[in-house]
Amino acid sequence: MLYTGKGGVGKTTTAAATAVRAAERGVRTLVASADGAHSLGDVLERRLGPRPQAVAPDRLPGLDAVEIAARDELARHWSRIREFLVALMTHQGVEGVVAEELALLPGADELSTLLAVEEHLASGAYDLVVVDCAPTDAALRVLTLPDLAGRALRLVLPLARALAGAVVPVARHLTRVPLPGSEVFREVEELFRARLGALRRRVTSPETSVRLVVTPERLVIDEARRAHTELSLFEVPCDAVVMNRLLPEAAAGEPFFREWGRVQERRRREVAELFAPLPLLEAPLQDDEVTGLARLAAHGRALFGRRAPGALLCRSPRVRFGRDAEGYRATIPLPGAERAALDVVKIDGELTVTAGSRRRSLLLPRRVASLALTGARLEGASLVVRFGAA
Repeated sequence: MLYTGKGGVGKTTTAAATAVRAAERGVRTLVASADGAHSLGDVLERRLGPRPQAVAPDRLPGLDAVEIAARDELARHWSRIREFLVALMTHQGVEGVVAEELALLPGADELSTLLAVEEHLASGAYDLVVVDCAPTDAALRVLTLPDLAGRALRLVLPLARALAGAVVPVARHLTRVPLPGSEVFREVEELFRARLGALRRRVTSPETSVRLVVTPERLVIDEARRAHTELSLFEVPCDAVVMNRLLPEAAAGEPFFREWGRVQERRRREVAELFAPLPLLEAPLQDDEVTGLARLAAHGRALFGRRAPGALLCRSPRVRFGRDAEGYRATIPLPGAERAALDVVKIDGELTVTAGSRRRSLLLPRRVASLALTGARLEGASLVVRFGAA
């Protein structure tokens, strides 16, 4: 269960409250911070480290927490590749410290934390893992990277194997430029094929879901709406929207807050409509910061009521291929998409869809791959792409 949203909306508090409430119900739960600006320990009022530790073994024996050390995880998954890139750039005259920074993939820190989360899940020690993700854009980058990397993998690995077996040994006698050894290529293949493959399956699994955290503010709602569209493009499931910091009814009736209360109610209805059929979980504005187990437990009860915090509250649609009287079609879920921000192109056996700042390439079924792209249009919350004879 991954929580993300614009910075400052309360996603860390919501993730911690979800984990505390789940542990109260007897679920073995790990709450993990994948945000570089760790604040999970502050919310739980516990000193946390890079290894899971019990939060309150006497009161909540099923609750562990961890603040993942991105750089440690990065060294574990990326060490030989990074060493080669640093050596190459140093040979080209780049200073050592600068070379070390340049040798990192964009989003590598966030990705390494998600790989650590996957390992905790695969261990079988927990029934539920709740992840406090980075703010929206960074979270989108890391959640969609496994899909993008899978596409690059099909092109890069055959070349990498050829280089490792034939070209590199010969080239070492002809140049002083640092060249990658076979262990570098093995690490590339292990990282991309095994680890990112498993991560992509986990992220798009029906047992995984993202929950978008919002407040009743225009910019926050707009950012969450774009995130929902882009996550849907990559088939990363969403099952709920959490609206934090709603004025309590008593406060909204006070003269000073009356107009603010009307605006909040209007935006609450708007969010419920824009994100339907996702359920809207609501939490009132508190009289103080929500920290410590007691306040987090109360916050979790207010959010979920009788619902199980880790239960999937809504099923997200997937990309579907089908056939009707007009021919073959692909139905791609794109809730909230804007027509002007969409672009659809078919090149050979791939369909590339661009929605806003995200682009995804889909391998087409063999029968559809041989047909021409004949049209694409938004129908409700889906993009319907049609194929036919050229």
